[in-house]
Amino acid sequence: MIDLPLLSIVIWTPIAGGLWVLLLAGGERSGATVRAVALAVSLLTFALSIPLWAGFDPGTHEMQFVERAAWIPAFHIHYHLGVDGISMPLILLTTLMTVLVVLAGWEVIRYRPAQYMAAFLIQEGLMVGAFSALDSILFYVFWEALLIPMFLIIGIWGGPRRIYATVKFFLYTFLGSVLMLVALLYLYSEAGSFAVLDLHALPLGLTAQKLVFLAFLVAFAVKVPMWPVHTWLPDAHVEAPTGGSVILAAIMLKLGGYGFVRFSLPITPDASSELAMFMIVLSLVAIVYVGFVALVQPDMKKLIAYSSVSHMGFVTLGFFIVFALVQSGDATGAALGIEGALVQMISHGFISGALFLCVGVMYDRLHSRMIGDYGGVAHRMPAFAAFMMLFALANSGLPGTSGFVGEFMVILASFKAGAWIAVLAATTLVLGAAYTLWMYKRVVYGPVANEGVGALEDVGRREFVVLAVLALMVLLFGVWPAPLLEVMGPSVEHLVEHLSRSKL
Repeated sequence: MIDLPLLSIVIWTPIAGGLWVLLLAGGERSGATVRAVALAVSLLTFALSIPLWAGFDPGTHEMQFVERAAWIPAFHIHYHLGVDGISMPLILLTTLMTVLVVLAGWEVIRYRPAQYMAAFLIQEGLMVGAFSALDSILFYVFWEALLIPMFLIIGIWGGPRRIYATVKFFLYTFLGSVLMLVALLYLYSEAGSFAVLDLHALPLGLTAQKLVFLAFLVAFAVKVPMWPVHTWLPDAHVEAPTGGSVILAAIMLKLGGYGFVRFSLPITPDASSELAMFMIVLSLVAIVYVGFVALVQPDMKKLIAYSSVSHMGFVTLGFFIVFALVQSGDATGAALGIEGALVQMISHGFISGALFLCVGVMYDRLHSRMIGDYGGVAHRMPAFAAFMMLFALANSGLPGTSGFVGEFMVILASFKAGAWIAVLAATTLVLGAAYTLWMYKRVVYGPVANEGVGALEDVGRREFVVLAVLALMVLLFGVWPAPLLEVMGPSVEHLVEHLSRSKL
């Protein structure tokens, strides 16, 4: 076990780096300096997070790299950190995507670059903190605090309707979080502890479990986001700058899924079982109905935003089909559903982030997100067209890409729970191909609709590096998902075993 407080270092390095970047603001050469410092800090944070993977023991479900110190002793609140096979991959996803976002905004952001870069660095530390917090109040502090940088990113560097989108985003997420805090305070009154693992073991009656589950549901469903509380997401994506859309889709949505698997399922297993069919129906509505909504979008960003809602429906579906499988004694199928949902979270982070970056590349050149304003892009940007083709196919669930693995695992587990669930879930393979490839065909190979397309330049070295890294990840985990599954396996098996035991 590593003696260094590695998690604390990964959390506080980007936060300190963000504050340092803010101090560098001003002066004639501050723009180049803050970009260089921001990139150095993000690369350092990513490098510091690699020992989490290298030193992780995949043979146990126990929390690793644990740190614990008294914070507010009077209320038994601790600075308590640790990771398992569920949270550790999400932390590496966060640190990698932050490096790419800093690179993506290198030349594009001219207005207040120091504040822009600082916001992403501080948000990175807060997101890592949320994924590694083992004290529920510490989790809540990180959960709420990370809203502030995104609020500023959309509100300052966003589009014409950025104030509307920012307020809507903040109100949806904040109001949901208030109910989560009420639930945590109730659980503390029963357990005398805010420790997440203590709450997992807390016996609760069915009525109490249902009330706690519903309080958690509002907070986590908004963040995922699940239908029908998803309406803030398209507005936020459309108005956010490219980097904001990437982090929002790649990382922040995953906090909702993480909340379900870390809090809702293990703390309220009986209520989760009772309400599982309700959650499955909401997930299927997101997969099917929102897929049709994506099909008619004229704005590329809005199409990808609705696509995210549809694909994240697989995450909640994978989590809640577990109970039908556990009741039938199929622990292997239950583990398959949860592992598929977790793989889908990681994969969606890479694919959705890549698609938003592709839209950003075109927007930087032509200043339009509308599908109808493009056409014939492949003739001017062949390398870009090749990258976007890969990400479009991955978003459609092509075998050999990471987009196929998680969805296939969830559909396979769904067949074990009920064939009708699997059939409805599998419609995403048709709908996803329809809206993604139709968009790609019109933008990249359609008739030229704008004379500005003739002046487009292909991706530069910086853009090539960003897209190439994401392409490598999409292909690597599409062909070889074993590293993810080996790390997640023991933690998922332990969760399934926990869910098979009633608290009543």
